[in-house]
Amino acid sequence: MASPPLQLAAAPFLLLLLLVIPAARSSRVFSVADYGAAGDGSCYDTAAIQAAVDACAAAGGGRVLLPAPGNYLTATVHLRSRVVLEVAPGARLLGGTRQADYPPESRRWYVVLAENTTGAGITGGGEINGQGGAFVVTPSEVKNVMVSWNATGDCLGDECRPRLVGFIDSKDVRIHDITLNQPAYWCLHLVRCDNTVIRNVSIFGDFNSPNNDGIDITDSNNTVITDCHIDTGDDALCPKSSAGPVYNLTATNCWIRTKSCAIKFGSRSSFNFNKLVFDNITIVDSHRGLGMQIRDGGNVSDVLFSNIKMSTRYYHPLWWGRAEPIYITTCPRQANSKEGTISDIRFINISSVSENGVFLAGSKHGLLRNLKFKNVNLTYKRWTNYTGGLYDYRPGCEQMVKHKTGGMMLEHISGLEIYNVRMRWARGSLKGWDVNPILFRPSTIDKLSFHDWQSVDVQ
Repeated sequence: MASPPLQLAAAPFLLLLLLVIPAARSSRVFSVADYGAAGDGSCYDTAAIQAAVDACAAAGGGRVLLPAPGNYLTATVHLRSRVVLEVAPGARLLGGTRQADYPPESRRWYVVLAENTTGAGITGGGEINGQGGAFVVTPSEVKNVMVSWNATGDCLGDECRPRLVGFIDSKDVRIHDITLNQPAYWCLHLVRCDNTVIRNVSIFGDFNSPNNDGIDITDSNNTVITDCHIDTGDDALCPKSSAGPVYNLTATNCWIRTKSCAIKFGSRSSFNFNKLVFDNITIVDSHRGLGMQIRDGGNVSDVLFSNIKMSTRYYHPLWWGRAEPIYITTCPRQANSKEGTISDIRFINISSVSENGVFLAGSKHGLLRNLKFKNVNLTYKRWTNYTGGLYDYRPGCEQMVKHKTGGMMLEHISGLEIYNVRMRWARGSLKGWDVNPILFRPSTIDKLSFHDWQSVDVQ
């Protein structure tokens, strides 16, 4: 059910960013074909594309056109201020699959990269494709094993692969009407950006590939994400705070499917998150719905989740998550890590069908405070064959813990208000479950308020 007051509260910020300082619109069009691009998908067109970008920037800005039909193979393309990359419908920009196609520093491994720009953007109705399949070493319906370019030591572990699109230290970013397809690693990444609008973007990642996040918002502020479709293996919308806070983020009118978490705060969370709104979101067959993994001492406050419909299910436990529709946690990543707090979080007009319950877990020195659930319908049923009875604290903390299944599990909470919350248990599909509507783990639990709460069995 729509909630006009909530929509009005979010609308001014959304409208402001959509109208103020639009991305460069100019009659100046620089076609990469005029600079020698072949568009045959086999010859590298990097030099031609970069020459068109640089000429456009030197002329004061405009559009760099990748005309259709064409498959434009490239190493990293560096966008400039007031340059909009326009990939025409029927055209594809293909990311190279060699390490030599990318800058020496792994933090700059992107197919399209904008650094220290103003007014740069991407549009056009075409596709940017990371050729993620070329980075799969061993395909698996459980979880693909991926290439890792970690031989130099510049990055470690199994996450050394190029991202697809990155905007770093940039402002007035506009990304709209584009398909981002098959990233090898994260798909769309904002780093320390300000005043960004992402609209009508479709993201498709291999559902079995790890770390191919949809949109990562790192240390970036005043961000609007609207009318996006995200279907990928790893986290879909992911605010992170590594070197600074994240504030004024609004995401609306999006459709999400993921083998991980649809909306996830963290787990990198060294600084604060404040004033975030997620409204009118549909989440389908995801491992988690709404999640917070606060592990590095940052605090979260003033967050609204509203008008959200979702279904969450189990996948293989190699993927973080246990089918929770709502997963709000704070605990130290390491024994000596600082514990952050989570406060003033509202869940309003939420409905879910899930294979597990809501998980609300603070920590001894990082309580969850002032959580509110209003007009929430939670239906519990089982339809996969994965084992239940586990709580997943990863990363860090207690890792995986065997536990009874609860409609809501509460731990280290001070202030929880329940208004018009319905739990429905499809008992015919819950054979073997040891379920309880509300479970408490031994910890600080106080200031609970229940108004019109109901738990019923259904067929």
